[in-house]
Amino acid sequence: MAIQISPSILSADFARLADEAAAVPNADWLHVDVMDGHFVPNLTLGLPVVESLARATDTPLDCHLMIEDPDRWAPAYAEAGAGSVTVHAKAARAPVRTLREIRRLGARAGLALNPAEPVEPYADLVGEMDMLLLMTVEPGFGGQRFLDLVLPKIRRAREILDGREASVWLQVDGGVGDDTIERAAEAGADVFVAGSAVYGAQDPSKAVDSLRARAAAAAGLG
Repeated sequence: MAIQISPSILSADFARLADEAAAVPNADWLHVDVMDGHFVPNLTLGLPVVESLARATDTPLDCHLMIEDPDRWAPAYAEAGAGSVTVHAKAARAPVRTLREIRRLGARAGLALNPAEPVEPYADLVGEMDMLLLMTVEPGFGGQRFLDLVLPKIRRAREILDGREASVWLQVDGGVGDDTIERAAEAGADVFVAGSAVYGAQDPSKAVDSLRARAAAAAGLG
């Protein structure tokens, strides 16, 4: 399993997104939180910004849709240039169809679960996804503290993925930083969304390298 770091532009300067993307050339992905003010209580950005950002950077966009009716909107983000599009299981009415449509349009398809949602009911969907995202905070706001109660679920998810010999990435999002990434990596996560830990650092690029090194060591890959 390869460790990947996906800096969240939710913690970046929205007035300078192209520059903020350029500040982390060593990132594997740029994480784009799309919030609609309905599925979650915050409102961020949408398709026009994703289209513009995709043209402004060579780093692939990891779009996380925290929105109602993702079945309708998710394909448009793949068409807009996102390299990965993740929808919430709780919001999707037809998750299999939506995941397949995302893939058909050339993007990786992800399924997200909130902290209180068990992973076991979605085990049979492993073959329909490229990434499973486990929220380690309640979705909707940046800067929250990592919820250690999700660690056992990360381990169960890793067991499910390994048991099915699935090449599905296991992403965690929320409160990831130098003081938490090792615990998440040891539990089995391999893709890490980091917001303030990257964009709040004096040198965002060095922060990406530091997070990757810590995770790799904790996962036994360093």
